[in-house]
Amino acid sequence: MVQLSTSVCLLGGPVGLFLLVPVLMAPSPSSLCTPLKTLNDSLGHRRRFMKHNFPINYTIRVHYEEVFKLSNINRMRLNIEDLDELVLQRLWFQVNQGVLKKILRVMSERHPSRPYTAELERRLQDAEGVFVQSHPDEAFQQELPDAVQDIWDRLTEEPDKVPESSWRFVSPKSLLDNFCRTMHCLFSKCFSSSEGEQDYCSVSHWRKGRKNTQSLKAETKPVSSGRPCSSTD
Repeated sequence: MVQLSTSVCLLGGPVGLFLLVPVLMAPSPSSLCTPLKTLNDSLGHRRRFMKHNFPINYTIRVHYEEVFKLSNINRMRLNIEDLDELVLQRLWFQVNQGVLKKILRVMSERHPSRPYTAELERRLQDAEGVFVQSHPDEAFQQELPDAVQDIWDRLTEEPDKVPESSWRFVSPKSLLDNFCRTMHCLFSKCFSSSEGEQDYCSVSHWRKGRKNTQSLKAETKPVSSGRPCSSTD
């Protein structure tokens, strides 16, 4: 009997270790920073691909909810009780997947910005994959707050069922500006600054950043501002 128990223990050791390996190898929330920083690097080129390669004042039609700004996030945090940050992060992925698909939809196969936009879409999908794997399954099975569920339903509604008043016309560059700024707001731990803790969810933070960028451009010698999400070209 003792011999049998010893055998079971010896057998259980490797099996238990084998079952534990996937858990140990699962991405941690901090590992999401790598694909998000890669996205940030790509978004630094959005001016060239989303402004210079489009006609002046060019806009595309998107859902009202896809004009996803810092003010939307701050309003939901204020008005929805006990709002989990994970819910806002899930919504961010859903919104920006739709935004990139709509931008791609208006581009011809030979449009000079199509490869760039397709690469953004792929990198966003990569980031979402890490995001999902770094959280337990039950985290995504919880019911969304009613206000967020309503937004989610409208985002996934068939286009021909969306009332005309629910569409907005926005420039591709503005949509990617929102994409980038809200990323820094919702995943701020991935974008620490040498200047100290930054409030990336504050609209005034980004207005200050624009002034700093304009001042740097006026210099004869190019100097890196060190600020995240700034357009480099």
